[in-house]
Amino acid sequence: MSIAEHLTALDASGRALADAAAKAGTDAVVPTCPGWRVRDLLRHTTMVHRWATAFVAEGHTSYHPDGGEPQLDGEELLAHYREGHAALVDALAKAPKDLECWTFLPAPSPLAFWARRQAHETEVHRADAESALPRGPRPVDAALAVDGVDELLHAFHARDRSRVRTESPRVLRIRATDTGDVWTVRLSQDAPHTTRTDDGPADCTLSGPVSRLYLTLWNRLPADAVDVSGDASLAALWREHSGITWS
Repeated sequence: MSIAEHLTALDASGRALADAAAKAGTDAVVPTCPGWRVRDLLRHTTMVHRWATAFVAEGHTSYHPDGGEPQLDGEELLAHYREGHAALVDALAKAPKDLECWTFLPAPSPLAFWARRQAHETEVHRADAESALPRGPRPVDAALAVDGVDELLHAFHARDRSRVRTESPRVLRIRATDTGDVWTVRLSQDAPHTTRTDDGPADCTLSGPVSRLYLTLWNRLPADAVDVSGDASLAALWREHSGITWS
């Protein structure tokens, strides 16, 4: 996806998140984030948005700590969230293509990194906000979902800090039944290694529409939201150890 496409996704998902939060109310339980209510989700997401905006707008070339979560609630918190989201979209839209600032995952450029990362940060939390509504989260756009699975597998879980490890080599295959995209994840005592190949046997295969794969791999849908064939312990391993946490 292009930077422009990521910005369009970020703008849409951020607005949808706010709309869902307003409908649910800030005291509503967020089923996809155990222990959280909508106020916790809004406080976290606006903190991340403002943290990201600082790198883009101020050009920090080394790690810069976040400003902490606002202790707001109700309409005041919703307004604060909307303001921070709009500022992030505006900063990214106005940033020069040769922007130089700190990043933490491989990307063609810092601008491409922040546009992509915040698009998926916000899309996942859009699903969280919508999980607080009776209808649950809407599907993720297929192109965005494919891109997000790529980011999760090729970037986040290629890092040494990934906790998805196996004592002996195993193969997890992920197959999108609607788009035809396939990922092969080789697990071992080292960090997972993912390729866009469909060759060789797999110990476990997760298959389903790419929107469901995206939300399942981000642990926003239950494991049975997609088809699991082969050794189901690998699907359980992913669910137990793949979580990306804020630190």
